[in-house]
Amino acid sequence: MTQRLIQWLESPFVTRFILGVILFNAVLLGLETSKPLMAAYGPILTALDTACLVIFTIEIALRLFAYRLNFFKNGWNIFDFVIVGIALMPNGGALSVLRALRILRLFRVVSVSPSLRKVVEGLIAALPGMASVVLLMSLIFYVGSVIATKLFGTSHPEFFGSLGASAYSLFQIMTLESWSMGIVRPVMEIHPQAWMFFVPFILVTTFSVVNLLVGIIVNSMQEAAGVEEHDQTETYRDDVAKRLERIETLLGDMKARK
Repeated sequence: MTQRLIQWLESPFVTRFILGVILFNAVLLGLETSKPLMAAYGPILTALDTACLVIFTIEIALRLFAYRLNFFKNGWNIFDFVIVGIALMPNGGALSVLRALRILRLFRVVSVSPSLRKVVEGLIAALPGMASVVLLMSLIFYVGSVIATKLFGTSHPEFFGSLGASAYSLFQIMTLESWSMGIVRPVMEIHPQAWMFFVPFILVTTFSVVNLLVGIIVNSMQEAAGVEEHDQTETYRDDVAKRLERIETLLGDMKARK
């Protein structure tokens, strides 16, 4: 019975149904932000939202019953359990902020969709490599902030008056958001040679380090996809080997009968 329940829970029908409920619930939560709609259809929207939560709770309960303690060996199951658990908590008083966190149920799309799981797994696998790049970026920003504060802090205190202000201004420059007309050109009106600092900074941070981050993430996603394909191939080989063993057993039985 347990094996049948697992097969049913993992069937495409159940997966698509849960995905549909997740998306429908996300639309409901968006509609609940509209005061006119809540004034006109509040009870209906609340009832539908409760029905979606009941479906999620039943699904988690069935998975707990089917997998027992193995349920918590899967990270995605724990993720779903926490999301649904937050939704079940009372949202009155000091916990009223949890009502806004109900939208987190939409993230269950990630656990249901294999393609989205690959993306998330790739991002998680990229974290160690990203940490080194982020550390390098932090060093560059710290050195750049100190230099910018000493060079331009007196003439432009609104941009470079302190270490924090300089770091924020340099971050804006790195994102290329109004960096020229908003920051650099006003600075160059007083310090004509300021481009000798800002241009190399942009080349190093925006076009080098950021692209290095992107490269690490893409590489990790490709590796994650390769591991999954390898696992699928191994599973297929094991399945073929088991079927061949069954065929050999049947042929042996037939020969023994003859």
